Amino acid sequence: MRSPTVPVDSGADKQARAIESQMTNAERLSLVVSVIGVTTEMPTHDKRIPPDMAMSVGYVPGVPRLGVPALRMSDASLGITNPGYRPGDTATALPAALATGASFNPVLAREAGRMLGREARERGFNVLLGGGMNLVRDPRNGRNFEYLSEDPWHSAVLAAEAVAGTQAEGVISTVKHFSLNCNETNRHWLDAVIDPDAHRESDLLAFQIAIERAQPGAVMSGYNKINGVYAGDNQLLLNDILKDAWGYAGWVMSDWGGTTGWECALHGLDQESGAQIDTMMWGQEWFTHTLQTAYQEGRLPRERLSDMVRRILRSIYAVGADTWGPTPAVDMDLHHHIALETARQGIVLLKNNGILPIPAESAARIAVIGGYAHLGVLTGTGSSAVVPPGGYAASINLGGPGIMGSARSLFLLPSSPLDELRKLLPDATIEYDPGTNPADAAALARRSDIVVVFGIRVESEGFDLPDLALPWGQDSVIEAIAAANPETVVVLENGSPIAMPWLDEVAGVVEAWYPGQAGGLAIAEMLTGVINPSGRLPITFPADLRDTPRPDLSGLGAPWGTPTTISYREGSDVGYRWYAKTGAKPLFPFGYGLTYTSFAYTDAEVSGGDTVTMNVTVTNTGAREGADVPQLYLTGVAEKALFRLMGFARVQLAPGQSQRVELTADPRLLAHFDGGAGQWRIADGAYRVALGRSTTDLEAHAQVQVRGRLFGD
Repeated sequence: MRSPTVPVDSGADKQARAIESQMTNAERLSLVVSVIGVTTEMPTHDKRIPPDMAMSVGYVPGVPRLGVPALRMSDASLGITNPGYRPGDTATALPAALATGASFNPVLAREAGRMLGREARERGFNVLLGGGMNLVRDPRNGRNFEYLSEDPWHSAVLAAEAVAGTQAEGVISTVKHFSLNCNETNRHWLDAVIDPDAHRESDLLAFQIAIERAQPGAVMSGYNKINGVYAGDNQLLLNDILKDAWGYAGWVMSDWGGTTGWECALHGLDQESGAQIDTMMWGQEWFTHTLQTAYQEGRLPRERLSDMVRRILRSIYAVGADTWGPTPAVDMDLHHHIALETARQGIVLLKNNGILPIPAESAARIAVIGGYAHLGVLTGTGSSAVVPPGGYAASINLGGPGIMGSARSLFLLPSSPLDELRKLLPDATIEYDPGTNPADAAALARRSDIVVVFGIRVESEGFDLPDLALPWGQDSVIEAIAAANPETVVVLENGSPIAMPWLDEVAGVVEAWYPGQAGGLAIAEMLTGVINPSGRLPITFPADLRDTPRPDLSGLGAPWGTPTTISYREGSDVGYRWYAKTGAKPLFPFGYGLTYTSFAYTDAEVSGGDTVTMNVTVTNTGAREGADVPQLYLTGVAEKALFRLMGFARVQLAPGQSQRVELTADPRLLAHFDGGAGQWRIADGAYRVALGRSTTDLEAHAQVQVRGRLFGD
């Protein structure tokens, strides 16, 4: 069944068919392979890349005689990735995707996507490997910082806006990693086991909605297996669901090193990516000589090769990557502001016993401790790393096993929270201690009125975390500081939930994530009240790993190359849904975040029928301007408990100002996927809903009737 959101016989389809029909077999085969450029991990220049071509993660030769441009690809989760590829190149370094997720702001996500598209065009890149949207299923996943949230609706809405922003600039975007790339431990040998219907209701629903809303030019498959079959070789996933049920018209590329055989082409993979890495991983490239031989012998049908090529061409024409005019001038000041605004809106105030904000006229003695706050702010590492304008403030290679080991580093972006606090608090006496010794840190804390201590954790592609603790003895430092001075605020720079054994002993906790190249300023502004915190947690913070679906992570610590199986037994009950199901109490719930003002919800009206709609008035009842994020949840159906986010809005209000907000649920969020029927099934009956400030702070409870029905994709 072809999705009605995909235009049939569009101009791009017709153009793709016309151009493909004129190609030689050699030209067709050249389009289905990308090769990686020279970098520190791949030091040999591949002869398929022109010698004068700026290096990047992927290159596909064009067909000049037919006007088909070469495809030049860059990683782009948090900016135009550049370490190792183009010495001297810099780009805007965005905060972690979780900061975008914490903003609950689709408009901001689109602006960041446009920023990426503009900076890509400036460098000649026409394909960006952005759109990271795997659900955060495990708080130890080393790549959580590249993803948006644990909720399918939230992730889909924000990812779609980012993709749409990039493609509005004439640059193709992916969504990735399709699907269940939710742990990094031996990811090339990981079998992700899940109930197929639950998969449709969670991770696949997120991809489905994002694809419908943004029509990304490409979908990137994951490294892992799903129920025993590699993602890039998965007939059910790529052909039956993505292309047939959803009617996806673009192309499917593998992740780099994620093509496991030429037969992947028969099962829905259209392009082998970073082919040399497949040689490193599996002993050979698959879509070059091996695929050519299969084609010549009739094992790869002509129509299938043509389809692979037409899909690539269609995306080029649909996005306009073949019609670039002069490259527009890039406003790096504007892009810096986008990074700053993302950090501002993404910071989540988790605890505040009245210590914040620190008044600008304060003449207090303030201690700033730890986290390299005198130099800059931390960023995640791996293929999303970005060198900011001016370069890193510091870079320490940490190393590790596996293909990503050499790229694992502690990178500091040059935005010093210490320097920014001194600018915003000119009357205060501010001293700094590196936080390497608990006794030294405690001594400074005793002679200070207020302490701001930074806790940091390096998280990386290719490596899961052993636990949720801060590394390098930082918890001991924080405990010593809090014992010496309870007027302590902890600022966290990280990409996954943190355990907080010192939570009851400190006066404030700020979740800053990896805050990007302007992060130091955003943190200082939030601490001093220049901005009003408005971020909301896009992931649940566990009180204990024993409360999660997998207290022990399968395969953690095993040698690189060890096959492992992870059972996602929670199925579609990801994150906050698991907590609602089990009754466990999180440390901090999904949707939670404090502010320096207050909001009230009044006059809620709920209607049912084919779906659920709530209208509510949101009023700023406090003394300063701020943003609220009303969240609509499904809490039950008839006698069955069921907990799902159905809608949200970000509302900016002045003191005393009100705004009427309407939230309408996508019907699939009310339904279960019926695999036997291959359709979505809504049960007829009474549906319980509530409005919330988080999953554990609900009001405006209501019950409405929804009509039962069976419907397709």
